Amino acid sequence: MARKVPARDQIVKLIVGAGQASPSPPVGPALGSKGVKSIDFCKEFNARTAHITPGVPIPARVTVRPDRSFSFDIRTPMTSWLLLQAAGVKEVKGKIKGAGQPGHQSVGTVSLKHIYEIAKIKQSELRLSGLSLEALSKSVIWQCKSIGVNVVP
Repeated sequence: MARKVPARDQIVKLIVGAGQASPSPPVGPALGSKGVKSIDFCKEFNARTAHITPGVPIPARVTVRPDRSFSFDIRTPMTSWLLLQAAGVKEVKGKIKGAGQPGHQSVGTVSLKHIYEIAKIKQSELRLSGLSLEALSKSVIWQCKSIGVNVVP
């Protein structure tokens, strides 16, 4: 006789512009396939991100329960996005202007002050709050190297 397996929570990871969530793709199909009304998520997400500059890409982790209710937490913007903004790099049609192979071509420069500020932003996130500011700064510097941003003192 087959045993019934209890239903589990499902996780949906989204990256949505602050204050710009709408039921259209990618939000609608991602949540609709899990049985969640995407308009409810959009209203709550837009309310929670109203204090952030519109359009900043905010990662959201949505937990969908078996009864189709959901909860979500928002995180800080991606480190690479913060670095490219600090370096003043512009995107052209979704591609970074001048980006080549990592380590071969520079797309911009940031100062150690920028690194420190980005590390402080990332430390405000609950999952990274246990790390020291020095460790986070080193992590941000390594990210700079991987995306072609130079760090100057």
